[in-house]
Amino acid sequence: MPRLATSDNLTLLEKIRLLNWGMIALIVAIGLIGVALLYSAGGKSWTPWAAPQLARFSVGLGLMFIISLTDVRIWLRYAYVMYGFMLFLLVVVEAIGHTGMGAQRWINLGFIVIQPSELMKVTLVLALAKYFHSLSLDDIGQPIKLIAPTAMVAIPVGLVLLQPNLGTALLLTLASGAVFFAGGVRWWKFVLVIVLIGAALPFAWDHLHDYQKARLTTFLNPEADPLGRGYNILQSKIAMGSGGLFGRGFGQGTQSQLQFLPEKHTDFIFVVLAEEFGMLGATFLLLLYFLLIAYGFMIALTCRNQFGRLAAFGLTVTMFLYVFVNVAMVTGTIPVVGIPLPLVSYGGTAMLTLMIGCGILLSISVHRDLRISRTGLNE
Repeated sequence: MPRLATSDNLTLLEKIRLLNWGMIALIVAIGLIGVALLYSAGGKSWTPWAAPQLARFSVGLGLMFIISLTDVRIWLRYAYVMYGFMLFLLVVVEAIGHTGMGAQRWINLGFIVIQPSELMKVTLVLALAKYFHSLSLDDIGQPIKLIAPTAMVAIPVGLVLLQPNLGTALLLTLASGAVFFAGGVRWWKFVLVIVLIGAALPFAWDHLHDYQKARLTTFLNPEADPLGRGYNILQSKIAMGSGGLFGRGFGQGTQSQLQFLPEKHTDFIFVVLAEEFGMLGATFLLLLYFLLIAYGFMIALTCRNQFGRLAAFGLTVTMFLYVFVNVAMVTGTIPVVGIPLPLVSYGGTAMLTLMIGCGILLSISVHRDLRISRTGLNE
């Protein structure tokens, strides 16, 4: 009989052996595809994007390994502390945050610029997982017990909306809803929330920023302003269409190489792939994401403790939302909301967030047999 995976009887070598190496291989493959695409988008040059991305990915990979070998109970113990710190940073952003592209979302530390709303995606999931881990099924059925976790979601979402950052606020809300659902909250309560949100939409429209309203109207009819607000999505569709089945070849995309495609290194990096490697290349990357997300859900299903199960589920749903929203956005299925393609789009904080999340998933996988009581101790 295999012994239980507790921090007391697992050596470092045993933890390394128990790592999900298939998942790690997928992460490395996706990250290197991102570096290659940024190399192509930069005119087959390591500058300005490919070299920094490779350096960030390498650092993130090391951080992921360190986190993956850490006892999962550490994330349980300090979940509220990490959430509180990220909440503090969101408040700091509102006060002295760095402004870029018309939004105040970053904190400039001189040597690095961080986006707290990205890191909140991980810490919010951990905090909610800890809260629901401490409840019994009877507790979850009591509406009063849902006030605290609802506030835990509403406060950061409200702060993110003030930046303004509608896309990240949407991801925080949906990922949190996934943890609520996995934690045992009844389905009719979700229906009630959806009805209330629907009723509030007319009011919300009046409080949207002008550029947010423009994104929605452009989504409905991008051809109305082809050289203005509809330019990005129209160029995106042209690039993907020109790629055909097999693509134009590495570094041969006309829309991206001739600078017609905007934000080709961040939000629209998937379009670079589709233009240069065609539908087959795009499908291959989506298959890698599918396998990575499948690993995440498998970790959640096989974990024997509630905290790990909920955290794994929430983190996996977060990654799925990254992929789904970005691909749907650049294909014109949903309005443009500025969500990066995970591990592929150029960016520092998003890369760090995803690698931390993957590290925690791997840590949960290593300690999946660890049973933890609602008090946080071994059973």
